[in-house]
Amino acid sequence: MSYAVGSLVRARGREWVVLPESSETLLHVKPLGATDLEATAILPALEPVEPAQFSLPSPERLGDERAARLLRDAVRLGFRASAGPFRALGSVGVEPRPYQLVPLLMALRQNPVRLLIGDDVGIGKTVEAALIAKELLARGEAERLCILCPPHLSEQWQMELETKFNIEAQVVLPSTVARLERQCPPGLSVFEHFPATIVSTDYIKSERRRDDFLRTCPELVIVDEAHTCTQSTGAGQLRFQLLRRLAESKTRHVVLVTATPHSGNEQAFRSLLSLLDPSFTSLPDELGGDANRPHRERLAAHFVQRRRKDITTNFIEDTPFPERLETELTYTLHADYRAFFDKALRYAREQVADTTGTRFQQRIRWWSALALLRSISSSPAAAVATLRARANSADAQSETEADELGRRGVLDLSDTESGDAFDVAPGADAESGDSQSRRQLLALAREAEGLRGTKDRKLMGLVETVRKLQTDGFSPIVFCKYIPTAEYVADELRQKLKGTEVACVTGQLPHDEREARVSALAEQEKRVLVCTDCLSEGINLQESFDAVLHADLAWTPTRHEQREGRVDRFNQKSATVRVVTFYGEDNPIDGIVLNILLTKHKRIRNSLGISVPVPVDSDKVLEAVFESLVLKGISSTSQLGLFDDAELPGAKDLETEWQRAADREKKSRTLFAQNAIKVDEVAPELEEVRRALGSPLDLERFVREALRGYGALLESKPVFTVNLSETPRALRDALSYEKPFKATFALSAPRGVVALTRTQSFVESLASFVTDAALAQSDESVAVRCAVTATSAVKELTTLLVLRFRFQIVGQKSEMLAEDTATVAFRGQPTKPVWLPSSEAEALLAAPPSGNIAPELGRRFLDMVLAQQEALQPELERLAQERAAAVLASHRRVRKALESSHAAREVRVQGAPDILGIYLLMPHAGGH
Repeated sequence: MSYAVGSLVRARGREWVVLPESSETLLHVKPLGATDLEATAILPALEPVEPAQFSLPSPERLGDERAARLLRDAVRLGFRASAGPFRALGSVGVEPRPYQLVPLLMALRQNPVRLLIGDDVGIGKTVEAALIAKELLARGEAERLCILCPPHLSEQWQMELETKFNIEAQVVLPSTVARLERQCPPGLSVFEHFPATIVSTDYIKSERRRDDFLRTCPELVIVDEAHTCTQSTGAGQLRFQLLRRLAESKTRHVVLVTATPHSGNEQAFRSLLSLLDPSFTSLPDELGGDANRPHRERLAAHFVQRRRKDITTNFIEDTPFPERLETELTYTLHADYRAFFDKALRYAREQVADTTGTRFQQRIRWWSALALLRSISSSPAAAVATLRARANSADAQSETEADELGRRGVLDLSDTESGDAFDVAPGADAESGDSQSRRQLLALAREAEGLRGTKDRKLMGLVETVRKLQTDGFSPIVFCKYIPTAEYVADELRQKLKGTEVACVTGQLPHDEREARVSALAEQEKRVLVCTDCLSEGINLQESFDAVLHADLAWTPTRHEQREGRVDRFNQKSATVRVVTFYGEDNPIDGIVLNILLTKHKRIRNSLGISVPVPVDSDKVLEAVFESLVLKGISSTSQLGLFDDAELPGAKDLETEWQRAADREKKSRTLFAQNAIKVDEVAPELEEVRRALGSPLDLERFVREALRGYGALLESKPVFTVNLSETPRALRDALSYEKPFKATFALSAPRGVVALTRTQSFVESLASFVTDAALAQSDESVAVRCAVTATSAVKELTTLLVLRFRFQIVGQKSEMLAEDTATVAFRGQPTKPVWLPSSEAEALLAAPPSGNIAPELGRRFLDMVLAQQEALQPELERLAQERAAAVLASHRRVRKALESSHAAREVRVQGAPDILGIYLLMPHAGGH
């Protein structure tokens, strides 16, 4: 006997739904309401299979409106593949905002996907890219996924994919690859064996590993921090060559992610675009005007770049971005520190003015002198470490290499994926054979030792600033340049802030230990994180911190933006974040950086709404400025206001070029504003998802009411303890949680706390248990299929039906079975129903009771409705067809004109709708 797709059969003592892959000889089936992971195959020739029919509710067990709503919520939470156009949203643990669906919609209109997501810092690019990955995997358009990212972001990607997107990914690093390879069958690589992997771009780009990776690379690749993979020199060039060869595949999906797609270098930007389409390298230099409209539209289909202002202005729905309050605080040097500063400046001047030796030796002396000045501005601890160490640039083999090492270590410029190696004290011992210079440095080091504590007004000011932030209710992150400074500041804060937990995280800690330290700190009520810039990029810290204190000024403005982006981002729990920039009022080093770079950068950002990177070669301008001022004899008595930009060498040219870059960026933003996807295209699709799957508030209400209904003890706090000791044994066995545990409904949870999202195993098991118990009409079930409620919300007898539809979604070469649920309502008798709008029906499901009804009377009314339910079937079938047409229209809106075997061509109703619950609302006049 053959069975139609979507029909119900009974086998192995339970009901199953028939899947599209079935044939007459082999049935592919899955339990009703279950996930595809629970699908199985049955041979009718060997096992008895018979047609089944979904049973109607029985009025023998009545409940209230809360128990009725529990069943509807449990069924919705159980869906993993809804009938809507987004196949995967039922299996993710995050509710995307409308603007986060724009990249997904763009991706679904491409084959293969080639997309550059260049949204501003903190908007949620990781969520946007992961949504694309989850959808392509769920549709079967990709079978394997690889994330290429800096190594310090690998564990964060792993956690995000697992907790929010139900994707188990393996981290491929030098420390893990051997273990992973041992798990692979003979002849298969790590990337062939594991469906999802996260790998360091720098690890895999090497010639020894690259070719094997290219051979076995997954069909879907996401590249994080893509701005480090442009066609340039050094490591960036090798990364670009790897990606270019990956992109040569005509079927591989490539998603590039970066907050700074255009770093001020037009050639580098064009090389990024070439990874989307090689022809983009030949785009005209100027893309304005009607003649270039086709070029702009073609590029706009692959490139999405939005400021926060674009989102808050163009997307009506509230977006959880905090308000940023920025302040600048200053300190003045203690007299002893000022005297020490002047001695160090004189030494630096001597080193720079010394023309003896080769040009190579002169460059080493220059970088040593500059490193000394910067470390003195940071702290006595950094000064001591620098004065006692050999200069980093002294290890160079040439003048070019010395300059490269110096710029990386002193000017915050690095070609590596992570700045971990550049938070160490840089060293100032330019030539170890120069005994006089060595004696001078050691004498300065001894003097610096005596400046710790009260003579360090910067330190004292930092302590008071942190204390004030705590008093105002903030949990701050204190960013320092060097490891010795971070440890020095952290020690002082521990001594002065009693009752506050202070953690210090620097680049010398392994990545997993950094994460563990931050997670442990997050559990403390009063907390301060002190760190170097090893935590300034890509790390999400908004769950536990809401203020940033720049203890040391970064010498690249975008570094400040990256630091602030750790807390000022999507899903920040605090309505306000604080940013404090702390600098020396009479510190000439701070004055140069502030005037030449930071103030101008901030002015451009405030005007344009985005950051514009400092133009290329700005490092040379900064070098020239410092060299000029050192040679001219600056001192610690110099005031910030004395630095006239017009008199600084190269400063005027830098500002002119920077303004040109800002003008180009403004024009580019106008040209490439994402207008291909309109707000009204996104909102209906997201509303459909919410209707079918429920909202985060629905999830929290369901979990709390279901657990309390079964006798669990719950607190109302954001982080609460779940105690199941008084619940039925069957529930504890189903949930696999015997001991009390801490939980939260927030998307991210501190270490040791379970984040209860819709895809978390505890929530999945709870929804399944409640659904099964209700459909079996168990006496112990907290959800019911029948209820009668007296309420003032209706004026005549009203019947609510919770329905489940089954649809077969047919593409050109693919088919899939999907489920959907709906709450419908009618007034009057089933033989003459007056049907209500769907929005009104949903609202009535939550109608509060205003009186009591005798159970016998309630059963009599339900018996009447059940006896006449056949009269409802024509309307229910019409509703199913109407819903199928809406589903098809939604699919077509999303896929538009894309000719793909995965685009829906037809949506067929499979079988009659299942009546999961019947709930009667009877009019009640509030006691009159």
